[in-house]
Amino acid sequence: MRIFVAGATGVLGRRLIQQFRERGHTVRGLARNTNNEATIQALGAESRNGDLFHADSLARAAAGADVVIHAATAIPTTSRPSPKDWQMNDRIRREGTRALAECAGRVSAKLFLVQSITWVARSADQGPFDEDAALHPNSLTQSTADMETIAREAGDQRGFGVGILRCGWFYSADSAHTRSFGGNLVARKLPIIGKGGAIWSWLHVDDAASAFVAAAEAERRGVWHVVDDLPVTAADYLRYCAKRLGAPEPRHVPAWLAVLMAGSYAVDFLTGSTQTSNEAFRRDLGWNPRFPSYREGLDQVTSAWRAENFLGLRATAA
Repeated sequence: MRIFVAGATGVLGRRLIQQFRERGHTVRGLARNTNNEATIQALGAESRNGDLFHADSLARAAAGADVVIHAATAIPTTSRPSPKDWQMNDRIRREGTRALAECAGRVSAKLFLVQSITWVARSADQGPFDEDAALHPNSLTQSTADMETIAREAGDQRGFGVGILRCGWFYSADSAHTRSFGGNLVARKLPIIGKGGAIWSWLHVDDAASAFVAAAEAERRGVWHVVDDLPVTAADYLRYCAKRLGAPEPRHVPAWLAVLMAGSYAVDFLTGSTQTSNEAFRRDLGWNPRFPSYREGLDQVTSAWRAENFLGLRATAA
């Protein structure tokens, strides 16, 4: 199978290349500069130059692809992102999706796979939700809802299958956001807000990649939630992560104080429940996560950090 990946040098894209290559598939990655080219080639894939926002260049880069994968994002890494910081990510989700969908049609791809997020369908009452739930986008996730619509409509018009994988909160040892998360815990800058009762559904990036591989190989179209097996409260997650890092237990702060410290976006994110299930994806694709819960995943992350002495963690620590 011939795979074309946009977002090939990100934490998910690098794993997509590795896992597809391990299973004998031919992979091409979209490269925007020489650094991207070197990264893609080092992973054993072919680098193809192109512009994410121009279908012509994408079609040249993806010529002959059976599957086109949209794994490109530009999530802000600042601690208090402004609406302006989200503009590029919104553009990628709208204009980038439109160009990639056009590309998929032009190269006669069988399948267009899109990385989405579960919380675009988070219920207003913060209760559990699944793939059948109505979308409830806000100002930050409206572009995600638009992305899904653009992809589905293009597939209907051009005759290719569309698979939308709504992933839970990503984490991995090499993710900038996970590293910032860990650093803030160690520095006691990441408290439990209120009682910490929000319920989170997580997903190790290794498992996100394996989910895309499963969907591609099955040539399945549909919408699925891809998360691990065990939702966890914010308080339990933060306590376990702090324990694995050898950090003090996070203190509790009221929501109003957290807003002053970190801003309303961060507080809304950390106090919002994203409780969902991987039941449909497991049933339809026969997929099982390598890291069935946050515990196994965080054990792997902290072990990797010890190996590189990140945050001063000692390799011999328990």
